[in-house]
Amino acid sequence: MGFGPLFCCSGAFVASEPAGEMSLSKSQAEQQIREIAERVAVSEGMEVVDIEYHGGGSRRKLCVYIDKPGGITHADCELISKQVGTIVDVEELVPGPYVLEVSSPGLDRKLLKPGDYERFLGRKARVRLHQPLEGQQLHIGRLREYRDGAIGLEIGPQQVLRFRFEDVASARLVVEV
Repeated sequence: MGFGPLFCCSGAFVASEPAGEMSLSKSQAEQQIREIAERVAVSEGMEVVDIEYHGGGSRRKLCVYIDKPGGITHADCELISKQVGTIVDVEELVPGPYVLEVSSPGLDRKLLKPGDYERFLGRKARVRLHQPLEGQQLHIGRLREYRDGAIGLEIGPQQVLRFRFEDVASARLVVEV
């Protein structure tokens, strides 16, 4: 279920700055990096949960969040970091220096896909909707159901709020101790 220890393996990779304009837009580069990371992760029995690419100039940062049943290890992060970093460098997808971080999505992971809502049924989540529902956009409760694109979030005793997956602006698990 991905609740193992959290590790971060960072490595700085330097690619030479292209002579002219950057040939790919940032979103195109991010999409290609996502495809590369997913290919590498799947080949190692893992999944890519999310990718973040931000910054510019000498402050570019590429974050890859991975997971697998039973959680990931520091060695998993290192393995994915080396493989993805090498391919990104060879294909020159990030111009100039950048930092690559590969880590677990964390205990408060984002819920990004419909499958995430099914996988984490019973867990507490913080959900922000695009439009207010029952007078508010932010709701915290327990994921009770996911069926045909509809999410049921228990916000109180015997009180389940229902909304569509498309209505979700952002969602994260809530860490419970």
